[in-house]
Order: sequence, then C-alpha cells, then structure tokens
Amino acid sequence: MLKKVFIHTEFITLGQLLKFENIVESGGVVKDFLNEIPIKVNGVLENRRGKKLYNGDLIEINNFGTYEISINGH
Repeated sequence: MLKKVFIHTEFITLGQLLKFENIVESGGVVKDFLNEIPIKVNGVLENRRGKKLYNGDLIEINNFGTYEISINGH
C-alpha cells in the first residue's frame, strides 16, 4: 500500500523519513536499520541515511511498505 509523506521543505533525508514515520525510534538506530533492511529509492537500493528525498520519490522499505514524498499541497 502506498503511503504519502507530506513535507514542507524541498527535501528530507532518508534518516529523517524513517524517524518521521516511526519506523525507527531514534537517529541512533538508523544506521543499523539501513544495514539490515533493504530499502529502494526510485527502484535503486539505498543505504545512505543522508540520501535526499524529493517530491515524487518512491521509497520501498522491505516489510514496512511503500512511501511517496509529496510537498504539502502538491
């Protein structure tokens, strides 16, 4: 199921998305999470917590779902 993630800035990072969606408890566990769980950004495997996510990007997180970044109101 696709879940829209509304942001108010030009981009957010992958680490911020994981915290914002309560997939991880804190920034301290993001690195370990990214090493253990396959994540695809627009179909490409990604493990950098600083990866910038922009309007329209699709993020597939194994066992958690698919998220689409959307600038609030667009």
